[in-house]
Amino acid sequence: MNDTDPYRMLIDGKWVDGSTGERFDSLDPYRQRPWASIPQASDADVDHAVRSARAAFETTWRKTNGGERARLMLRLADLIEAEAPRLARLETTDNGKVIRETTRQMGFAARNYRFLAGQADKLYGQTIPLDNADLFDFTLHEPAGVAALLVAWNSPIQLLTNKLAPALAAGCTVVIKPSEHASATTLELARLAEEAGYPPGVINVVTGDGRVGAALTAHPDLDLISFTGGQRTGRLVARAAADNLVAVALELGGKSPNIVFADADLDAAIPGALAGIFGAAGQTCIAGSRLLVERPVYETVLQQLGERTAAIRLGDPLDPETEMGPVANQLQYDTILDYIAAAKAGGARLLTGGGPADDPNLPTGYFVQPTVFADVTGDMKVASEEVFGPVLAVMPFDGEDEAIRIANSTQYGLASGLWTRSLSRAMRVAREIRAGTVWINTYRTNAAQAPFGGYKKSGFGRERGLDSLHDYLRVKNVMADLSEDVGDPFAMRV
Repeated sequence: MNDTDPYRMLIDGKWVDGSTGERFDSLDPYRQRPWASIPQASDADVDHAVRSARAAFETTWRKTNGGERARLMLRLADLIEAEAPRLARLETTDNGKVIRETTRQMGFAARNYRFLAGQADKLYGQTIPLDNADLFDFTLHEPAGVAALLVAWNSPIQLLTNKLAPALAAGCTVVIKPSEHASATTLELARLAEEAGYPPGVINVVTGDGRVGAALTAHPDLDLISFTGGQRTGRLVARAAADNLVAVALELGGKSPNIVFADADLDAAIPGALAGIFGAAGQTCIAGSRLLVERPVYETVLQQLGERTAAIRLGDPLDPETEMGPVANQLQYDTILDYIAAAKAGGARLLTGGGPADDPNLPTGYFVQPTVFADVTGDMKVASEEVFGPVLAVMPFDGEDEAIRIANSTQYGLASGLWTRSLSRAMRVAREIRAGTVWINTYRTNAAQAPFGGYKKSGFGRERGLDSLHDYLRVKNVMADLSEDVGDPFAMRV
């Protein structure tokens, strides 16, 4: 497949157009022009993909041993690593994320496949001693079956890896639905999976708008749905799963607090705060969009934040010197500007930024100025709702108790951070924060071994690490009577 070729979907080992022939353009958010042509799947295409995944699961994949699954995953990791520069360039073109970050994400994706490949042949059950010595009991960990994997546009390869790696290690087959705003690299990954040698039907990809997602999540022959995206769509996915009594895992974003105590090393904390919100132009579910600063250092932090934020270099995301690229699409651009306007109207003090980028050297891309608001209060939308853009809300606090109260005051609970030189304080606060991840003296740091997922309205289920396998496995209990005389067949044996 060449970069200029129209993309096709992968269903049952074949590259196909949508059955209706409908297609749509993927837009480069930097140049605001079409750069790739993507097929729009129909309900019939979705059904074909699910039926293919089911057939592959029943006839081939669930019978494939863990050693072979591991071999294929390691081969896929090698191919991702070899193709990393090209995949990074394509993903940056598709969603505007700077090339330095997309390049790192390709390496991180390969690491995740390798880590979970090491578990594919180690899905051990256990023997369970029972009260009755004549009964022998043991458990098996078996693949859940057919999984629908739906991923967002902000980090397609990494978000897909969070789901696909444990699914393949566990022995599930999959139907993948990428966002219509960034589908290209998911299709490229499917091409690499084909090259790695995955049997037809194990990995299927259907593309298109929300109609495709609705058809897929409503399909009656799924065993699991895993979704990453917004809260509104997450509710629709959960309802569809409930209608068919299908297991569901959701990762729904956050409004993460990043807490700077007065004793923090500000030379580390301030760059950490900047990276936490302006990395990926703020379009990440773990963005540290609420910066809580203890009052003795509040004005010092504000001054340095303002100076450093104003110096962030906007530009071509394919240029390694660019520090922040455009936001990914028109809808997100408009949404971010609406939040900025609401913060101004609500009384937040604008420290820097506050609107569309006005650099005449930039093309007509979806550029938003890196924006910092000070003196934000909890009743403001910018403090309670996920902006998903380069907008930082800075809030003062007095003491640990108030920091914890503010940190836990939203409906979200995905990630959090804190900066302090006191180990005892760090441990106390980490225990009290209601979030799936707590970073101490770092932020946006990930590891293949570390589980990731949310509390509260940020969703449920875990991705990455050994915990990620749980969603894709089912536990079967096997009990055998070893006595020669079974006795009364109607009696309960304990």
